[in-house]
Amino acid sequence: MAIYLDNQASTQMAPEVIEAMIPMMDVHYANPGSTTHRAGRLVGELVEDAFQRIAGFFNASVDEIVVTSGATESNNLALFGIAMHPKQKRRSIVSLITEHRALLDPLARLEKVGFEIIRLPVIQNGHPDAGMVELDRLANALSENTALVSVMLANNEIGTVQPIREIAKLCHRFDIPLHTDASQAVGRIPMDVQSLGADLLSFSAHKFYGPKGIGGLIVRQTSTPFVLQPQILGGGQQSNLRSGTLNSLGIVGMAKALDLCHQGMDSEMASQKQMRNSLWLLLNERIPGLQLNGPIWDDRMDANRLPNNLNVCFPKVDGQSLMLALPDLAVSSGSACTSAEPHPSHVLLGIGLTIDQARSSLRFGLGRYTTLSEIQTAAEWLSGAHAKLAAFAA
Repeated sequence: MAIYLDNQASTQMAPEVIEAMIPMMDVHYANPGSTTHRAGRLVGELVEDAFQRIAGFFNASVDEIVVTSGATESNNLALFGIAMHPKQKRRSIVSLITEHRALLDPLARLEKVGFEIIRLPVIQNGHPDAGMVELDRLANALSENTALVSVMLANNEIGTVQPIREIAKLCHRFDIPLHTDASQAVGRIPMDVQSLGADLLSFSAHKFYGPKGIGGLIVRQTSTPFVLQPQILGGGQQSNLRSGTLNSLGIVGMAKALDLCHQGMDSEMASQKQMRNSLWLLLNERIPGLQLNGPIWDDRMDANRLPNNLNVCFPKVDGQSLMLALPDLAVSSGSACTSAEPHPSHVLLGIGLTIDQARSSLRFGLGRYTTLSEIQTAAEWLSGAHAKLAAFAA
């Protein structure tokens, strides 16, 4: 029996998504840009319908959607597209120390070419808002020289949901565009770009039960002045913002995945929150000294943490050793993009954990197909393995 609790890294593709994609491989395989024949026009119509549904999910317009290979490319397009535009005169960018590497690495490159990168700290662990940026501190970092603010909507390790609406209001006072990486939030919490206020929003389909290798960047038509410099040149597709033949297979799959998320949002949020809470309680009963990493919740308050996220520090044991002791339990010690690195999580260090505490922590990401029985079994496995490792360490 294998149990998958790593849905923050990637999700199982929904069977309905696979079913929707199959005709795009064996029947509707023409290039959607080939409008001179019927086969191409038909695929173009299917892609246009998918774009309409994707835009509808976000409450955006079709011409605000730029399809990419995923959030990493979308982040690069947002950051380099704004910062490196020939007309860009502002030379400062504001972000957080707890952002994903898909944002931190492009920021580091921009820093090397002369941009001032302001990386703000976040509220420390033990506070109900752990991982959240302090709005006063953010406001003080903004100026007329700020080219862009980029803040992740929901953190991929500790689940903190940032106050993006309030951040957007602060940014727009200075006509500063706001970018948010919403990879972990799309499909898990309600999503309305009009209400959210961000000018650019990145997402990846494989985080919400869609195919890998497809995602998007919403480039909103707002009053905030900004222009993107394309990063991929070629055929001029997607209004020249991202050239290349449209991934019709992935676009149709992504649209279907978003349809399913829209239909089941409320029930999935409630179910995953209940199972997340059960896992925490079961582990707490069995393992003395367990520590919660990230925002604290109770029955009255849970709006500042993803409903499917749990990050826990296990006392007296190394997280990697605990994972190795349970090969049939899929969990992680942090972002999948940094799992091969020996360094402790920069997110956990950023909220005040020690190096030892960060190395003793594991992330649990529940999903649509997680069951309560799996949660109960996982708690038994973890408590048993922890007891053996802790006894050995003593």
